[in-house]
Order: sequence, then structure tokens, then C-alpha cells
Amino acid sequence: MSKTENISASLTLATKVKDYFQLIKFTLSFTVVFSCVVCYLLAPGVTYDLKMVLLLFIAGMLVTGSANAINQAVEKDTDAMMKRTGKRPVADGRMSQQEAYTFAFIAGLLGVFMMWYFFNMASAIISAFSLFLYAFIYTPLKKVNSIAVLVGAFPGALPCLIGWVAGFSPDEPIWWTGGLILFSIQFLWQFPHFWAIAWVAHTDYSKAGFKLLPADKGPTKFTALQAVMYSVLMIPVGLLPKYIGITGMVSLWIVLAANIFMVVQCVRLYLEMDVKAARRVMFSSYIYLPIVLLALLADKISY
Repeated sequence: MSKTENISASLTLATKVKDYFQLIKFTLSFTVVFSCVVCYLLAPGVTYDLKMVLLLFIAGMLVTGSANAINQAVEKDTDAMMKRTGKRPVADGRMSQQEAYTFAFIAGLLGVFMMWYFFNMASAIISAFSLFLYAFIYTPLKKVNSIAVLVGAFPGALPCLIGWVAGFSPDEPIWWTGGLILFSIQFLWQFPHFWAIAWVAHTDYSKAGFKLLPADKGPTKFTALQAVMYSVLMIPVGLLPKYIGITGMVSLWIVLAANIFMVVQCVRLYLEMDVKAARRVMFSSYIYLPIVLLALLADKISY
């Protein structure tokens, strides 16, 4: 093979790798799996083990990547209509729907198998359920009714529960309370987070026929008020890890401060009612989640 052919093959391979990174929405998937890994490390009795963390990370990326690949295959035509998604590989025609579905099937099956083989059956079942809910219920529902955001919040938060449950060996009973609290934190967080994104990208979403804001008329006071309500609910839920003995006082104050900060940003959105304020909520939510999760992990009470 000539030097020119080698360079051409390398560029082709690099392009294909880039397309698969886009197919699985790598940045989004990484954020989701980050939550899963942190919640795994928060489980009682779990100590840091690089091998197990890597296995959980790989399994989580496979399951999440599978769901995102199905999402892009299903939404091929609507993605092509929107500026922010028009260059995705399936929407742009660089990858066939069949290739995306084949990848999704193999990745999803392998990811769920890894959760069962290396962790436990409960984590595998919840992983499979989360994948199904996101790919086959939430995805088509986005064009039907804004309740899709509520439905999508479940698979969006289930990685916290999956990680927690994965922290228990197959022969010991699972303490579900801690996992459900971590699930609730991420579940509530998604509403101001996603509505801020939908507010900023409202024109694009409307063009594609997506109904993602709670008000039919688009960004309204009602949408902003909903964001405020959910951000306020995050305050008492954020206190629960300390209350049930997962974490200590330091993280309680950090989480409380982060929650109050989110409330302030949502209130500003209600008062100002513009894209700039929505973008503040969006970026605040991106910062919020790693701060809260890492604070909880750093302040974990060992048993």
C-alpha cells in the first residue's frame, strides 16, 4: 500500500471514529456514565477499584451509546431539519440507519451483559429498562406531547440508581433507599436543565415538530415557573443523603448552596424571560451536577 493510500485509509478511519463518537453523543454519554460511576462509589462497602470502575464505565457507555444511536436512527429526518443536529452522521447521510441500528443492538446487548456478569442482575435489568424507555418511549413521544420530558427524566436519572445497585454483590440484599435518593436528585435536576435547553433551542425544536416545553405557546412564564418549582424541590431532596447517613455535614452545605444557586437562576429566568437568562440556567445546571455528585462522594461516610 502506497503512502497516499495509507494516509487516505487513516483519514477514513478517523472520520468513522468521529462519526461513532457523534452517534453515541459522547459528551452526553460521558456525563450520564459519570453519574453512574459516582453513585456506584457512594454505595456502602464499595471502595475504589480501578478495574471495576473501568468495567462500569465501559458498560455504561455501551448502554447509553446504544440508546443514543437508536435515537439518532429514529430521528434521522428531524435531525436533518435542525441546525444543531443536521451534521450528525445518520442525519447527514454519512451513516445508514441500518448501521446505526446494528451498532445499537450489539452495544446494548454487550453493555447489559457486562452489567449482569461483572456486577449483578438487578443493575442489568434496570440498564435494559432504561435503554428501552429512552429509545422506544421517550424518543417517539417528543413529537406527541411535552409529557415526553417527564418520561425522559426517568432514563435520564436511572444511571444513578444503576450505579448504586451495581455496588452490591449478587449474594447480598440491596439497600434501595440510598439509590432512590440519588435518582431523585438527578431526576429533579433534569427539568430546569432540559427546559432551559428547550428554551434556547425553541426555534429549532419547533421546526422539527418537537413538543418539549410545558406550555404550547413556547417559552412562557408558566415554563419559567415550572423550572422554579422543580429547583425548589431539589433543596429538601438534596438534604436526604446526610439524613439517611450516606454523607456528612460538609457535603450538605455544599449541596444546599448549589441548590439555592439553581433556584436563584430559575427565578431570574422567571423575571427576565429571555434567552440569556435561559442560557444561564442551562450552564448553571451543567456546573451543578458534578459539584453535587463530587461533594457527596468526597464526604461519603464509610461503614
